[in-house]
Amino acid sequence: MMTQAYYTGISGLKTYSEGINVVSDNIANISTTGFRAYNAEYASLFEDALTSASSNLGSSNTEGLGTRMQATPMSTAQGSLALSDRNTDLALMGEGWFGIDGGGETLYTRAGDFVFDENSDLVTPDGYYVLGTKGGNISDDNVLTEQLDSVALGDVAGQEQLRFPKTLTYPPEPTTEATFNGNIGVGSEGYETVTMGAGIIDPENNRNNLQLSFTKSATQMPPGTQWDVTATVTSIDGKTIYDMQQGVIAFDETGALISSTLPAVDNNGAPVTINLGDGYNGVVSIDTEVVPGSSTADGTIGGDLEGYAINQNGEVIATFTNGKQSSVGQIAVYHFQNDQGLERVTGTHFAQSDNSGAAIFYQNADGENIVGTDILNFRLENSNVELDSALTELIVLQRAYDANSKSVTTADQMMQKALNMDA
Repeated sequence: MMTQAYYTGISGLKTYSEGINVVSDNIANISTTGFRAYNAEYASLFEDALTSASSNLGSSNTEGLGTRMQATPMSTAQGSLALSDRNTDLALMGEGWFGIDGGGETLYTRAGDFVFDENSDLVTPDGYYVLGTKGGNISDDNVLTEQLDSVALGDVAGQEQLRFPKTLTYPPEPTTEATFNGNIGVGSEGYETVTMGAGIIDPENNRNNLQLSFTKSATQMPPGTQWDVTATVTSIDGKTIYDMQQGVIAFDETGALISSTLPAVDNNGAPVTINLGDGYNGVVSIDTEVVPGSSTADGTIGGDLEGYAINQNGEVIATFTNGKQSSVGQIAVYHFQNDQGLERVTGTHFAQSDNSGAAIFYQNADGENIVGTDILNFRLENSNVELDSALTELIVLQRAYDANSKSVTTADQMMQKALNMDA
């Protein structure tokens, strides 16, 4: 019995020392973003079967001899959320892991305190590149080739470092159509000529003027009226005339537009169709007060990159000086069959193992890869360590360690007395 007490105490010292290390590590990382706590689980080192009156009923009792650390499973509980002032700070609500490039090996983390570095690469505070799917809408000469509302998540094996150019240009989109609305009257005194204008964009990223001049035709063919119209395209300062076209528009006796022969105009190399409407939708000729015309034109002036941001869907958004935005990347969120099987590499970085299974992406009903969890920007997930429970557990483990220490001391004293008795 003395030997049993001795070895039982030693096993307890070793086991509870390991438990104290686990809990102490949890407490030390109470303020570490994205930290996952570990729980210590214990088991008997050996067991002795005890005979009891109920043993013939198929039940048995055992007596534990010594103790051992059975497992230290990771806690998957959601950590509390902290507000942040950066849109690149992300928190996952529910299961899932961000992927980062750990020098050729993909590592996984819940810490979403990302930042765009001086090279416009999305990285972690310790310099790991964040992984995701790039939109493929940036040319080699750093020009946006397509404006995207979103970027579809690619295959697990196809995720790459989210690296973006420091300079990026939103190319000009030349105007293809200008639409005009307004009442040009019936040619009464003071309104023999009516003008309307629109701003249009040319292929060289210049904003030009398109002006229409309406003059009542000298020869009229009742019952409606006819007007001569001249379209002129000039530079914004009026010094350069790019094109001038003429046509005739006709209205019925009620003032509704019924026809137009005005052709498209050349806007410094790009044709622009002039839409005067139809019927009462557009330009009309009604015997009421002439109203200043209005116009709309498609096309977009080019712009330069203002910066990158991340929205609440985990998409990387490029914003330009012309007010345009485009998605250029999607942050990947990985999932595992067994999160607790992940192998911790550092405090918040994990690697997949045989126990965790391979990383996967969730899919929607159409078989498309999706993030599969909610992402919040301007938020960070705190450590999921519960301080009050951890401190209580630490006290319990310390008391257990002390008790086992005393049992070893007592067993040693008993052995010494037994040896002295033999002497």
